[in-house]
Amino acid sequence: MIRAVIFDVGECLVDETTEYSSWADWLGVPRHTFHAMFGAVIAQGRDYRDVFQEFRPGFDLYEEREKRAGVGKAETFGEADLYPDVRDALAALRADGLWLGIAGNQTVRAGKILRELFSSAVDLIGTSDDWGASKPDPGFFDQVAEVVPAARGEMLYVGDRIDNDIRPAAAAGMQTALVHRGPWATIQWNTEEAQKLPTFRVDSLTELAPRIRQFNGREH
Repeated sequence: MIRAVIFDVGECLVDETTEYSSWADWLGVPRHTFHAMFGAVIAQGRDYRDVFQEFRPGFDLYEEREKRAGVGKAETFGEADLYPDVRDALAALRADGLWLGIAGNQTVRAGKILRELFSSAVDLIGTSDDWGASKPDPGFFDQVAEVVPAARGEMLYVGDRIDNDIRPAAAAGMQTALVHRGPWATIQWNTEEAQKLPTFRVDSLTELAPRIRQFNGREH
């Protein structure tokens, strides 16, 4: 049975359009150009951080985050940046008695925002900065497994990326759900791995509750 559902953050719960547009502005690059380069880098299977290098060689993302914060332009997101299905999906899963968590590659600052947004809606919020391990490192999923009160095979990890979310979570022994949105899922959706590896493939997070009910019923 699936007893716990753990969500990635960017492009799973949070639409990152505002965030990446603000980075384009910070770099002094037209937003359309930045977004086009972002898609090209992803399509080439490269790390998204290479996008910044294309525009400014030697760019240090951590240092630039601190510079932005220092001038009052820290990365931020809020309720308006959540995908419209998020609240309804969490409520439905909670009503079914499932344990809920959020765990992603996020900064301490982002973790604070997530706690402000979701502390009453989920049981745990963990970030890569909290744990000292980032996806797709197996250590990240070991941390998830350590804090979630269920066996690995009873956990469903939900994300938008095959490479960062689905593949390493499955390798860690977890069930997985690939949500079809954001640049990564759009590019990866029709690959053989994206079609065969996830436990579920969904276009909306609201599909999860009925799919889990069906899965759990079948397991019995």
